[in-house]
Amino acid sequence: MAKPTGFLEHGRELPRRRPVPVRLRDWREVYEPFPEEDVREQASRCMDCGIPFCHEGCPLGNLIPEWNDLTYRGDWSTAIERLHATNNFPEFTGRLCPAPCEGSCVLGINQEPVTIERMEYEIIERAWSEGWVRPVHASTRSGRRVAIIGSGPAGLAAAQQLVRAGHDVVVFERAEQPGGLLRYGIPEFKMEKAVLDRRLEQLVDEGVVFRCSTQVGRRGADAVPSEPGSQPGVGGALSPEVIEVSAAEVVAEFDAVLLAGGATNPRDLGAPGRELNGIHFAMEYLKPATMVLEGRLETHPIDARDRHVVIIGGGDTGADCLGTAHRQGAASVTQLEIMPAPPGARQPENPWPTWPVIMRTSSAHEEGGERVYAVTTSAFLGDESGAVRSLEIQEVEVGSGLQGPTFTPIEGTTRELQADLVFLALGFTGPERSGLLDELGVELDLRGNVVASPTWATTVDGVFVCGDMTRGQSLIVWAIAEGRSAAAAVDRWLVGSTDLPAPIVPGQLALR
Repeated sequence: MAKPTGFLEHGRELPRRRPVPVRLRDWREVYEPFPEEDVREQASRCMDCGIPFCHEGCPLGNLIPEWNDLTYRGDWSTAIERLHATNNFPEFTGRLCPAPCEGSCVLGINQEPVTIERMEYEIIERAWSEGWVRPVHASTRSGRRVAIIGSGPAGLAAAQQLVRAGHDVVVFERAEQPGGLLRYGIPEFKMEKAVLDRRLEQLVDEGVVFRCSTQVGRRGADAVPSEPGSQPGVGGALSPEVIEVSAAEVVAEFDAVLLAGGATNPRDLGAPGRELNGIHFAMEYLKPATMVLEGRLETHPIDARDRHVVIIGGGDTGADCLGTAHRQGAASVTQLEIMPAPPGARQPENPWPTWPVIMRTSSAHEEGGERVYAVTTSAFLGDESGAVRSLEIQEVEVGSGLQGPTFTPIEGTTRELQADLVFLALGFTGPERSGLLDELGVELDLRGNVVASPTWATTVDGVFVCGDMTRGQSLIVWAIAEGRSAAAAVDRWLVGSTDLPAPIVPGQLALR
């Protein structure tokens, strides 16, 4: 390393976030610029550890010590080459990944880990500003056609790899614009959509074709049109403007099909009163926020202004709802989590290099609201008009069982919590089965995910799968890694061999 004593001289630092009163007036990203001198100091903390456990923590196998060293030296152009060698979209992971690499950083044994995620962000943003990110065109064309269903991070990564291998790639996306949850699930204050759009422009220049507002798989006879801006797939609703194409048509038209539609079935909460007005899945709230900013909707159909908001679910999606409600001017926001509050530091039973289960404060939490832990919602209570007015919540005692944590309600702890709006941010249970998967007839596992062979193939010849559709709800870094690996498998299946990298195999687990 260029400066083996860097970790002794500098502590961990990140750029400042814009003041809360300022950033709540807009939807821009929250961080202020980080001076280059500070960036290079942080890169110098990457120590000559001998065995870089950060590689084990990263599903993409990012060459972290290499590009940290290059950043410290100021060799930005080589740094982006090493970063792009393993990661198609570092501007996405540098903003959105929870950074399992940092949890495995050797420095994290007794100090704060290296700011790996921020270094990734700085390298790619420097590359864009310098004009180093250019389209890469295949030298020869294979004449083979590949359909990718879903334009989230897994589908986009696979599309870029396959088009660079010389195949004709068409990406089907049922939403109005490509990007999947990168566009319609991630709020603007976490990643401005211009960041996504500039990368999509590169993919189009490289030859990827996007067919948006196109649903592969016929909707059922009982499907109903959605409310404006609602997420397709939630409650069986699809926009009437969406074009339907049967799965059989796509299979017949293309030489290979790659399923990358994600895990989009939201987990519901079957408590009494669930049918009351004012209770929504998180994606029904987050997608219209983006559509308003895009000018596709004049106003948000779910307005939190001056209302008491309760978010059920303590994860990242819940925090996204929290930040959105703040920007709409909610009177109060409360986020409920059934698990107990995590500790402030690693506990003995959670040693390095496993993923540190500790209290984390996102930018949205910094902006306000209350977090309530170890509670369950036993009922939704309504008013005379049929709208939700409060939740009945109860504290729980958390234990452990053969199937995971157990939650036992504690007698005498029931209380009401005022709520004019409730958002269910409880995660996703897997891919939607009706339509596409039913028509294809692919085999599903016990969890409802699509079964993948070691070559990312489904049980239907010529149909492959990657990302959350086979893994289940997971991280963006896993989606990109699986998209890259599945692309290599599809390339090999089409032409007999491949030069595309394949960082992981189906079912592989990170060191977390």
